[in-house]
Amino acid sequence: MRAEPTLSPKVATNPMLGIFWMVLTGILFVGVTALVKVLGTRVPAPQAAFLRYAMGLVFLLPMLRPLMRLRLERRIWLMFGARGAVHTIGVSLWFFAMARIPIADVTAMNYLSPIYVTLGAALFLGETLALRRVLAVVAALIGALIILRPGFREVGPGHFAMLFTAVFFGASYLTAKVLSGRCSAGIVVAMLSITVTIGLAPLAAAVWVTPTLGELTILFGVACLATAGHYTMTLAFGAAPLAVTQPVTFLQLVWAVALGALVFGEGVDVFVLLGGTVIVAAISFISWREAVLKRRAITPPVSATKV
Repeated sequence: MRAEPTLSPKVATNPMLGIFWMVLTGILFVGVTALVKVLGTRVPAPQAAFLRYAMGLVFLLPMLRPLMRLRLERRIWLMFGARGAVHTIGVSLWFFAMARIPIADVTAMNYLSPIYVTLGAALFLGETLALRRVLAVVAALIGALIILRPGFREVGPGHFAMLFTAVFFGASYLTAKVLSGRCSAGIVVAMLSITVTIGLAPLAAAVWVTPTLGELTILFGVACLATAGHYTMTLAFGAAPLAVTQPVTFLQLVWAVALGALVFGEGVDVFVLLGGTVIVAAISFISWREAVLKRRAITPPVSATKV
């Protein structure tokens, strides 16, 4: 298996700064979920997702000239289209779930995406699943069962939507992993925004309701916070290795629980906290093992599989 190249001296030398940026990333993404929760269900999920991505295109203006000069082979274009398609479905399901189940449930279940990436890498990219990684994956799935507790609590459409959201976001990340070896990171991000906007357009048109100025403002806020979150996450990766920053993502669940309880009156579900803790611990273990073995990093940070 191909080993990762040795890190340069400038990389992974400031863990505290990396943790700071990852903490800020978590706050920004919790802000995203809060705004979508405030938005409610009047605007259908595909339309809300479309407006978020369409307004977010303003942040691609600096990439306009490189995109116009882009010359790629047909297979790469097909991969961009495939990633846009699966991400389109994932984003629609995420908006659907966010408006219907507690913020903490959405946050905790979104942690499953890196686990699906680990499984997908083994199935489609030839990655080896050693026993320790298998046990970590099993632990994460047990964490999901602790959150859902089928038979002991009502598992609604929103919970099922989040299960599939994690699958589609995981598939999107795996495709991006392949594309990143052939295109710059800026092009990969820009093409995702464009293809998802195009993919969501017909779905939004089919269920369109005229949004109010307040709803448009909320969705633009979602676009701003999500863009800022991905940027600060990039800064975190530049300052510290994933094995250091990955466990910090647990704080997102803490803030989501606090926000749901204090602002939205959702109460505190200790099983959601417990299940989320198990999943984050499993992801962090896999990331740590990748770092120790100096293998090619596959497991993504939790925040990389968000809207």
